Amino acid sequence: MNFSSRLPHGIQTNALSLALEARRIAGARVIDLTESNPTHAGIVYPDGFLQALTDARAVTYEPEPFGLPAARELIAREYSASSVEAVVMTASTSEAYSWLFKLLCNPGDEILVPSPSYPLFEYLAALESVTVRRYQLFYDHGAWCIDFHTLRKALNGKTRAIVLVNPNNPTGHFVASHELAELSGLCASQGLAIISDEVFRDYTISPRSESALTLSGVSEALTFTLHGLSKAVGLPQMKLAWMIANGPGDLVREAMQRLELIADTYLSAGTPVQCGLPALLALREPVQRQILQRVKGNLEVLRHSGIRTLDVEAGWYAIAMHNHGDELAERLLCEHDVLVQPGYFYDFEGSGYLVLSLLSKVDDFREGVSRLADCLNRA
Repeated sequence: MNFSSRLPHGIQTNALSLALEARRIAGARVIDLTESNPTHAGIVYPDGFLQALTDARAVTYEPEPFGLPAARELIAREYSASSVEAVVMTASTSEAYSWLFKLLCNPGDEILVPSPSYPLFEYLAALESVTVRRYQLFYDHGAWCIDFHTLRKALNGKTRAIVLVNPNNPTGHFVASHELAELSGLCASQGLAIISDEVFRDYTISPRSESALTLSGVSEALTFTLHGLSKAVGLPQMKLAWMIANGPGDLVREAMQRLELIADTYLSAGTPVQCGLPALLALREPVQRQILQRVKGNLEVLRHSGIRTLDVEAGWYAIAMHNHGDELAERLLCEHDVLVQPGYFYDFEGSGYLVLSLLSKVDDFREGVSRLADCLNRA
């Protein structure tokens, strides 16, 4: 049987996953420093919040392509939308990407994505018959910066959009205001859209004064900002996200007209979770406070461990540096029972990077970092 060419052929499990499976079969207690699921990380959710999903209004189905008006109005107020008409509810940010790729691209067209960054862009794009090209980020004097030379070099007649992850996952940096001005001007002149993934924007640690914390105010180019309950309130299982369009009025109106057809085809955002959105968003303060306390505390442990750590402005991750090659993550797992992610998972240039989740439980993180430091010192 022939399967779609949009899917990779010969799907194989990577070596680190195989090693993890072997350690667990052997009964080893593996310290997981990759945890990214708040519901597994010991975050305490207020009692009774699930009652929000029992709202009697959810019994009635209203097929609203962009989501229920009340939910859109709430997001418009809370996330600085120019109007409720600019808000689109989706089941997830991944779905938002798929709709935007449908909106902006024909099969064979291209999008530019940052490197290093979120590793699923190639899969999301391939499923829409879209090609990913990368522009580089570089670290200089405590800050990650866009390499505009590689960005401009990647542009061609098939480019349709530039993706910006703000703050970036996993580097934890915001785009600088001067970079945003250059990027939005470039996109306006080339007729390109900007897609800004802002799911970690609520978790600021130490942002620079020049950092642009959101693209919601961009007016030069057609821009879509993405967010959702998965990160905003630490509830990935609720399956509700949103995107907000901004930019030149005529482009926004035309984009929304076309996007409505896509949204009307899928009608994917669930009614109960939209009805419960006010109560769920009310969890932001207690949940975000716990997560930020966890993230900042674990970051301090890492910084005092003697392991070289790159500066972090926001998010749930930290980058540790070493000079022992890409095989260190596998050796750390097999010999020390500590699971971290190697930098090549996120397309870091060169070896010598490890990605650690700052969301990991405090005791696990402290012990895992101690073992990592011991491993590096021995090496």
